[in-house]
Amino acid sequence: MWPADMSVPKVGVLVVNLGTPDEPTAPAIRRYLRQFLSDPRVIEIPRLVWWPILNGPILLSRPRKLVERYAGIWMEGGSPLLVYSQRQAFGLEKTLRARGHEVEVEIGMRYGNPSLESALQKLRDKGCERILTLSLYPQYAASTTATVVDEVCRIASRMRNQPEMRFIKRFHDFEPYIDAVASKIEHAWSEGSRPEKLVMSFHGLPRRCADLGDPYCKDSYGTARALAKRLDLTDDQYLVTFQSRFGPAEWLQPYTEPTLIKLAESGVRHVDVVCPGFLADCLETLEEISIECRDAFMNAGGQQFRYIPCLNDDQQWVEGLTSLVLDHLQGWPTRAHGD
Repeated sequence: MWPADMSVPKVGVLVVNLGTPDEPTAPAIRRYLRQFLSDPRVIEIPRLVWWPILNGPILLSRPRKLVERYAGIWMEGGSPLLVYSQRQAFGLEKTLRARGHEVEVEIGMRYGNPSLESALQKLRDKGCERILTLSLYPQYAASTTATVVDEVCRIASRMRNQPEMRFIKRFHDFEPYIDAVASKIEHAWSEGSRPEKLVMSFHGLPRRCADLGDPYCKDSYGTARALAKRLDLTDDQYLVTFQSRFGPAEWLQPYTEPTLIKLAESGVRHVDVVCPGFLADCLETLEEISIECRDAFMNAGGQQFRYIPCLNDDQQWVEGLTSLVLDHLQGWPTRAHGD
């Protein structure tokens, strides 16, 4: 006999970002780094080789060095990445409901808190039988989007009553995303002069990963070309660079900081830097770009350096994020009474 309740299954969206320490202290940073750098999708080095390095020099010394850097960007509600990711998730749910869609939204971090498991459980507790996972990574990489898929599926593998699931793989050239980033740039330019060069800095990736077929580099250049077209930039008005490399191996080039130094030494006096691959400001943007790269450029002879913030809780982006989600929810009734 069928159950009496034959209502339309409830829909949920799991919004995911990378993660962050719980607080700007060495123990909290150590816990976060241990989980993050233990992921074989992130560090593709044999465990027998990597494990002594991770648990030796990295976890023994690096957390203490990062305390001051994290403390310098910390917000009242936590790290900027967490605060702005939460605001994006809240804005998404609010906008979905304003458009007439009954969808539950929860935020989870791939590493750290709130965990993916806790976020998924909240959606299940709210009765969600259909769940769309949205990773806040516009460009696909095995070390970002794929590891989210891995973990969500691992958690679901332990559920007796699994939800129906979908995943958004990438949105590197999604028009509302491009428009939102372009609007942030245009707003900065409306408040001051345009730069001689616009540097689009994406997070780095080991060259070996790209050689093995990871499409991240292609996606990043796709985003850059779409932005350049939207901003009506010629090829000599912008550059694509890659930041945040880790370890001695070759990563995608050109590297951001050395490129900025070369620009200053060649006579370029004014640059703007934007980080389209980051949807929320974090240590890699507020500290590495806005402080370290700025200092490197100015010390090499530059005169004006402007960092253009990430989309964060920008309302235009929240509207775009809502459109992206609705595109991927097609076929799953989300309106009252299944309308």
